[in-house]
Amino acid sequence: MRLILSFFASLTVLLSLSAPVSAQIELSFYGGTQSSPHSRVTGNYPGTGAPFDALIGWEGKSFAPPPYYGARVMWWQRSDLGFGAELTHAKTYAPAAERSTIGFDRMEFTDGHNIITLNIMKRWNDRFGYFTPYVGAGLGLALPHVDVTSANGHQTLGYQLTGPAARLTAGMKYDLTDDWALFGEYQFTYSSNKAELVGGGTLNTDIITNAINVGVSYSF
Repeated sequence: MRLILSFFASLTVLLSLSAPVSAQIELSFYGGTQSSPHSRVTGNYPGTGAPFDALIGWEGKSFAPPPYYGARVMWWQRSDLGFGAELTHAKTYAPAAERSTIGFDRMEFTDGHNIITLNIMKRWNDRFGYFTPYVGAGLGLALPHVDVTSANGHQTLGYQLTGPAARLTAGMKYDLTDDWALFGEYQFTYSSNKAELVGGGTLNTDIITNAINVGVSYSF
């Protein structure tokens, strides 16, 4: 995670140095509640290579440690059009009854099903007085912390680059001052994941998250 946070810090400095005088840098931090609908999990069982296939009803547990959160940096090179990057630290747990039927004691991405994207955003400044609506979209990569233990004792624990990811965002910002604002938004993310399991196994799944975010932003 330090590497990811360092990336965002470096990106912020780079954007600040390269931005023209009229441009605006906006840093946003948020938490909220996130859920994930059912998705199919397929792969090969570690140690034996046997195939497995199951429908998993993922649990989000947004407020259990480590909690769900996100951070975004945007470069508004025009007052209404911006580009930037975003990290979302989502979580997904496979329920015990569902994972055990295919031979797993643990199956989760809980130190982050991390979605990192490059974004484009459009906003309508002060469209409703102090309120500014905005929408955005992004493309990037999934970097989850894969935490999977099979019933035969093979444990996979660590970060993996598992595949492509995308996000859609729609929200509303409320200006507190010229620099500070509060915001609320809906955010959708999608990722296609292929994880390598210790013992020669694989785990493939597409994960969707639906989130309601509340946060604070600072502009300079």
